[in-house]
Amino acid sequence: MESQLQPPEYTDTATSSEVIGSSDSAPLATIRANTPTDTQWQKLGSQVSDFLAQLPDYIGKFFNQYKQPIITLGLIFAAIITVKVVLAVIDAFNDIPLLQPTFELIGIGYSAWFVNRFLLQASKRQELSQEIEKLKQQVVGSQQLPNS
Repeated sequence: MESQLQPPEYTDTATSSEVIGSSDSAPLATIRANTPTDTQWQKLGSQVSDFLAQLPDYIGKFFNQYKQPIITLGLIFAAIITVKVVLAVIDAFNDIPLLQPTFELIGIGYSAWFVNRFLLQASKRQELSQEIEKLKQQVVGSQQLPNS
């Protein structure tokens, strides 16, 4: 017959308030779980509330410091979104039957009229350049440009 060996039983005689491996003169050590206490939660809560209270000031300082780049990026994003919307609208118009060829005929007709009206004769080209200069002065202001 086989003999059955049983492992020896170990009993824990030390409690959580006893110090393992220390002398009698040492203070008692306790084992605590790593849970934050109420004071730690209050401290963390006050830090978060202070940060949130200061957040508008931080954002205001950031915006004042980087105002020009932020505005430039905003305008770039607005331009990109505008172009995408315009292209989507044009694509929607092109899906309507007979509308795309009609717009193409209108564009070709206007281009032919513009070439005939302004570009074929030299006097008409001068008239066009004067109109463009008037438009520049209205947009930019009355700056005297040297004649070349």
